[in-house]
Amino acid sequence: MLVNAELSQDFSRLNKQFKELVSALIDMVNLPPVRMEVEAVRQGNFRGFDSNRFYLVDSGSLSARYQDRTVYILDEGDLLLPDIAGTSHAGMAVFYGSEAGASLYGYSGLEFMQCLFSEPSAVKVWTRLLITYAGLMLRITAANTREDAVATPGFEEYQPGEIIIHQGERAEYVFNLSAGTAEVIVDEVIVGRINEGEIFGAMAALTQSDRSATVRARTRCSVVKVPNEQFTDLIRSNPATIHSLLVDMANSIVNLNEQLVGLRNQPGGS
Repeated sequence: MLVNAELSQDFSRLNKQFKELVSALIDMVNLPPVRMEVEAVRQGNFRGFDSNRFYLVDSGSLSARYQDRTVYILDEGDLLLPDIAGTSHAGMAVFYGSEAGASLYGYSGLEFMQCLFSEPSAVKVWTRLLITYAGLMLRITAANTREDAVATPGFEEYQPGEIIIHQGERAEYVFNLSAGTAEVIVDEVIVGRINEGEIFGAMAALTQSDRSATVRARTRCSVVKVPNEQFTDLIRSNPATIHSLLVDMANSIVNLNEQLVGLRNQPGGS
């Protein structure tokens, strides 16, 4: 994804992660695509555009235009997710064109999602992809916002031993661990581990309560931070996020149970 604006290094990292997730998801869904060639067209949607399809850019580039302004450009490896909000009103629509033409792979949106929901691991990748996509859009928005406007931080790296979440603090973000492993600590006792791809910090955000545990980086960690309000909207609009969140919470409970069993089996345990 390319943008006509000066963006920070974390955009490049998220962009790389987004393409890796797209590639992994395409492999998991494993649907036969329909190849199509896009002729150069700037105004309006390209010939053959179908808002019920997902498109993977194989070569060339596509521009996304809103109200006669190019917002971003999709290049090789990017996934085009049609903007359904503008399908009924031309003034609200995002139009996709190409300055010099492009080659795409098209997938039926319905079949794509049916295959996705039938595979739990694909649902998890899809959720990470949506969170990463939201991070990219946030940075594009910030790059085109007045300098005095407050931009939400959304991507951070932590070195081994650094604290990501402090027990007892107010919850402002939900986190997605895009790389590395972290450990969960309650009252200075390690009770679980968070692995790459897992969502954490959601319980306190959803219940509007203080953090019940500390999360500390075990290795070098890359973390995507999603503000509570955005995460709530994501859950409402995308049931797959709920599924992935429940899986991660279930894994956390299993890890906690294993820790409790281990403590009980130690000499002096009850």
